[in-house]
Amino acid sequence: MEQHAGMKTPKRPLTGKVALVTGASRGVGKGIAVQLGEAGCMVYITGRTAKPTGSSLGSLVETSDEIKRRGGKCIYIKCDHENDHQVSEVFAQIGRETNNRLDILVNCAFKGGNTIFSHNMEHGFWDLKPEIWDDINNVGLRNNYICSVYAARMMVPAKQGLIINISSVGGMRYMFNVPYGVGKAAVDRLSADCGVELRNSNITVLSLYPGIVKTEFAAELLKNQGHLKVSLKGPLGCQVKMSDFFKNAESPEFTGKVVVSLAQDPKLMTYSSNIVVAADYAQSHGIKDIDDRSIASYRQLNYYASLVLPERFQYLAKFIPGFVKIPHFVLSSFDAKF
Repeated sequence: MEQHAGMKTPKRPLTGKVALVTGASRGVGKGIAVQLGEAGCMVYITGRTAKPTGSSLGSLVETSDEIKRRGGKCIYIKCDHENDHQVSEVFAQIGRETNNRLDILVNCAFKGGNTIFSHNMEHGFWDLKPEIWDDINNVGLRNNYICSVYAARMMVPAKQGLIINISSVGGMRYMFNVPYGVGKAAVDRLSADCGVELRNSNITVLSLYPGIVKTEFAAELLKNQGHLKVSLKGPLGCQVKMSDFFKNAESPEFTGKVVVSLAQDPKLMTYSSNIVVAADYAQSHGIKDIDDRSIASYRQLNYYASLVLPERFQYLAKFIPGFVKIPHFVLSSFDAKF
């Protein structure tokens, strides 16, 4: 492409790398895939919706088109991540086309959004159909393990690689419902234990916690149910109006920018078997959202105060310095088993 005077050549620090992002037709998966493509990766993306449906929820074709519009390379593969055969075929195709190379796997596929928000979150788990477990965790947990198995088979011979499991603070404290929290806690344990076994092969495995993300699904939810309240039970629990819950939400590409930085971090292995809070990592590495906002971490007291304080007192959150954060050991105590 001809470069005009004054135009900056885009930096592509991950040129030559091969990445797979599951669940990339929309949301955080799309944001990660777009940023990896823009950074130079050959990006494979998967999801159930291949072509545009006329809705605002996105498709693999639209993600692929956006990556290519930014000068990146992308191959999309339609895949139902509840189907083990389809999952194995994804990795077989990547192996054939890249000489068995895979540098980055981001496990982002998740089926449970509709299930979580279509049920009244005031109901106890005993009031819900038992199959809600499968709706949330067949893709969001079981599939992460299966994809990690196939990815490791490609990465171990190369003695290098990065596996990121997209998780959430729901893995540390109650959020939404029982199957969601158990699934996220298990995803974090998956990262921890896979990291132990893969450390000698120079492969990093970690859980990444985005914050509250303004996805296409969230935008639809706000349009129809913005007046409803989200119930956050457990320690420090509260009820938050949906519109307030998402008012300072980050874009899906913010997590993507963090993934790109992690993929080239010389200290990457120090994060293996651990949880990385996207906003904390971003603050320590000078990463801002695509609208140039600095994203607050849920560990910041002013962030939490802006959610839980009554509307007439929310101005008080502005007086709490951003550097005042809940220590990691306090957060860990929420998940203490002894």
